[in-house]
Amino acid sequence: MTSYLCAIGTANPPHRIPQLHIADFMASALQLDEAGTRKLRALYRVSGIGQRYTVLPDYGRTSGAFEFFPNTPGLEPFPSVGARMAEYRRHALPLSVQAAHACLAQLPEVEVSSITHLITVSCTGMYAPGLDIELVAALGLPRHVQRTCVNFMGCYAAVNALKLADAFCRADARARVLLVCTELCTLHFQKSTEDDHLVSNALFGDGAAAALVQSRPAATGPSLALTAFHCGLEPEGQQDMAWHINDFGFEMTLSSYVPRMIEQGIGRLTEALLAHLPVRLADIRAFAIHPGGRKILESIEHALGLSAHDNRFAYQVLRDYGNMSSVTVLFVLRELLASLSPTDAHAPVLSFAFGPGLTLEAMLLHVAWGGNVGNVKNMVNARNAVNVVKGKSVDASLLSS
Repeated sequence: MTSYLCAIGTANPPHRIPQLHIADFMASALQLDEAGTRKLRALYRVSGIGQRYTVLPDYGRTSGAFEFFPNTPGLEPFPSVGARMAEYRRHALPLSVQAAHACLAQLPEVEVSSITHLITVSCTGMYAPGLDIELVAALGLPRHVQRTCVNFMGCYAAVNALKLADAFCRADARARVLLVCTELCTLHFQKSTEDDHLVSNALFGDGAAAALVQSRPAATGPSLALTAFHCGLEPEGQQDMAWHINDFGFEMTLSSYVPRMIEQGIGRLTEALLAHLPVRLADIRAFAIHPGGRKILESIEHALGLSAHDNRFAYQVLRDYGNMSSVTVLFVLRELLASLSPTDAHAPVLSFAFGPGLTLEAMLLHVAWGGNVGNVKNMVNARNAVNVVKGKSVDASLLSS
């Protein structure tokens, strides 16, 4: 049985702030001298990010007009975890609801009452009773909907949520899974001049994404069949990408070695994903890669022989939104879905996401079109269209087992 990602809806907070305006805020908050400010602005210019969204308007303001941070030199007293979690609770629900409505509006055939499972994903805030319970009421979901929370896994967590949704649908053909990822990364600005913190402050933004997964494709337009998953772990990178709760927010460790470690591991990850499938890397023309940062994207291109054009959806999301942690790969998949046409039916899609551990997640998906539940299996007979199989027959059951 195959499950299908049928729609993705997204949402961002109202405050859209140019990257270099954020750099000015950071330089002032960190009380950098002229040389330090120049270096910081250079870091922001080469990030590949043009703008980011945030629930905190302060990042686009100067001292004296702040709403969340103190209007004092050095922003003292610096906001505590409690203050940041209060902001998370205030903003997470409306942003999640907006994304969910944007998702479900694409599927008029789906009644809210028919949703059987709700998966919420976040690593930037927690409380209980939590976002999952609040979404049941806000969206009018059945009270008996089965709820699962994927918390504190970082940027790759949406892939784990899709694995769960896939498992639910494979276990029960009637399952209809709503997945909601919500990340308010900008709540966790760290007032530190350590390289890790300077880089993380330069990358992360806020957003939400919702997806609907079920055991049949959408009635019209493109869906993505969830064909295969594979997880890789690079334990030597445990200290290079990490996420800890400290007194003044959640603290990100993101060392300069991460792109190199991903470059070293991405080939093995891809080979393991495709090892038992009738698809080779050379057959794939569509990619949805989590834009953890510009250097990470470039490292993957170098390792797998991809071009910047192959990675265009990731660069587009990085430019327009920054890195939104778990939300980001769903934004990339949304852009890919929007680019598809009926001629792309059966085409394979390769997707990656990365996070603490160092964890590398891979997914292989296939384009389905217009409610044809057989068209993924029909890929075996569409060699001329997508060049999937070269010179040998393939058991179609491998694609939906």
